Amino acid sequence: MKAPEAVLAGMRQTNEIFDREVVAQKNLDRLARIYTAGARILPPGAPMMTGLDQIKSFWGAAIAGLGLTAAKLTIVDTEMAGDGVVEIGQAALATGSGEMIAKYVVHWKQEGGDWKWNIDIWNPNS
Repeated sequence: MKAPEAVLAGMRQTNEIFDREVVAQKNLDRLARIYTAGARILPPGAPMMTGLDQIKSFWGAAIAGLGLTAAKLTIVDTEMAGDGVVEIGQAALATGSGEMIAKYVVHWKQEGGDWKWNIDIWNPNS
């Protein structure tokens, strides 16, 4: 079953905070609004990282290293999974060397009334 529109609206809001506040404004403290407290990320070519401290360190280095200035996240498909949602999406990333397109899968959970990323895995198209 696809995620209902009310859930999709919450997911889009979280994705917009990632773009506007985390990436564009370099406000890494807002990652606490993006990820659940026990979240895990599985970045390409790197080990799995767990928890907000490790995730914050990763994104700080990635944003600086790539010269990341914008991230447009697009929901391609969703599927309800128990009390969560699995999303397949596409990311258009503006970097210091041009645009990078990536695909991702996020397992979403509701925490504190907000829809947040619980498991996040992605890889670039090229």
